[in-house]
Amino acid sequence: QVQLVESGGGLVQPGGSLRLTCATSGIIFSIYNMAWYRQAPGKQREYVADIMSYGLTNYADSVKGRFTISRDNAKNTVYLQMNNLKFEDTAVYYCNGADPEGVEYWGQGTQVTVSS
Repeated sequence: QVQLVESGGGLVQPGGSLRLTCATSGIIFSIYNMAWYRQAPGKQREYVADIMSYGLTNYADSVKGRFTISRDNAKNTVYLQMNNLKFEDTAVYYCNGADPEGVEYWGQGTQVTVSS
């Protein structure tokens, strides 16, 4: 059974930091491209960042320079380090994994709220 389980969300003040974790099981993690998406209230889900199986990373312009995606293949886990958080980063953050054939899996999401 494939599972992607996000954790690490919470309430943080503007300028603060959080690290999201996506622990996976049931997949050959090392061959998966992993990504983070987010969905704010009343908005469509949007891309945040991704990391290819071989380590190449990409970011949405809105988070570039503030967020860092990384992976630990030994732990079957992908991370999203979020620094200098802004009000507009408030959203439910979802982990996504895609195998080389394009089969995708999603986690259940973790809430990030940036508020003073």
